[in-house]
Amino acid sequence: MSETSPIRSPATPRPTSGAPRYAHVIGWGSYAPAQVLTNADLERMVDTSDEWIVSRTGIRERRVAAAHETTASMAAVASLRAIRTAGIEPDDIDVILLATLTPDYWMPSTAALVKEAIGNTRAAAMDVAAACSGFVYGYATGQAYIASGMARNVLVIGAETLTRFLDYSDRNTCILFGDGAGAVVLGAADTPGGGLGIEMTTEPEGAYMIWLPAGGAKRPPSAETIARGEHFVRMEGKETYRFATRTLASTALAAIDRAGLKSSDIDLFIPHQANIRIIEAVAKGLSLPMDRMFVNLDKYGNTSAASVPIALAEAVNQGRVKVGDRIVIVAFGAGFTSGAVAIEWTADPERGRAGDAAVTPADVHVRLPVDWDSVDPIPDALAAVMGRPVAPGVDVPLDDVVPGEPEHARRDRKTEIRV
Repeated sequence: MSETSPIRSPATPRPTSGAPRYAHVIGWGSYAPAQVLTNADLERMVDTSDEWIVSRTGIRERRVAAAHETTASMAAVASLRAIRTAGIEPDDIDVILLATLTPDYWMPSTAALVKEAIGNTRAAAMDVAAACSGFVYGYATGQAYIASGMARNVLVIGAETLTRFLDYSDRNTCILFGDGAGAVVLGAADTPGGGLGIEMTTEPEGAYMIWLPAGGAKRPPSAETIARGEHFVRMEGKETYRFATRTLASTALAAIDRAGLKSSDIDLFIPHQANIRIIEAVAKGLSLPMDRMFVNLDKYGNTSAASVPIALAEAVNQGRVKVGDRIVIVAFGAGFTSGAVAIEWTADPERGRAGDAAVTPADVHVRLPVDWDSVDPIPDALAAVMGRPVAPGVDVPLDDVVPGEPEHARRDRKTEIRV
């Protein structure tokens, strides 16, 4: 495999004349759907077990968007919470960047729908496509807008409705993913702080390790693509986990180096929440204890581009981040993208809980298309789970980062299924 090709940005970008130099995080918020899909639920749907899922991934449950919820609606809730936390108005946002691999539509952009839903009338809005690394890529782009003087306030969102792209007969993928959204507001300032160092890489040789085979221009939707299940997420688990483990560590270290720091200077790492074994391996590679790694994947599973902002918002609201702390957000995704930002935290953490409480899903409305009736988006395999009342919510060895299979499944199968 070839060496990764970095897209580099300096630790302190040079702004245009008179433009502020620093992009601080001034607001943050998240949203997770109410419906919980537990490992016990999955045991009844596919050949797997709670013990196997927890020991191999660290995931105990994940959230599932309701039939009326979409990537745009969840993103709008998280965005308004971040805006309230920042203490600004929706129209103070100059640019909206929404990272997702599960947009409401291929066009218009989901960011455009969010702009309208939050009541913004003036921002430029666009989607960012870098899979699980998308939020970090969006953060880097937002910082560049501010450093160049093109924007003062940038809304960066990660939002996903992954449960609608899963094959619930495939135990290798359906156990991993969940739905949700997170957002931050980056604000311009002349005082030091915010993003100190950024590193982003892309390795195209991994392009088909995690992918959706059909639905794009190469293979448009057809009866054949639907019959073959080509609109579901497919993943080569072994290759993905090994590359992710190596790349998360190296990308984080590069961002830290660009900030002029060492890994021991970082108070908290907020990694992409994909697999507990990957996170443990990264901690070991950086010679850091696990208490310096924020983990919430046991509650949400892998929410792709929403993973890092949901974890960031939770970490701050739980008191894990204080003013003056140095944190690192780092992610890895399909296309074998990766990105990391070393951040100096400058906002009062107490504001986050108030921002969340100020916005409920009922406060958000995403306008539907005129004269168009859509089908129920919930897969049949989830219908029974969705009909139930909402219920209230590891020490994993490092000897095997790559998940295996349950013993009973291995005995019963007749053909090899790659994980």
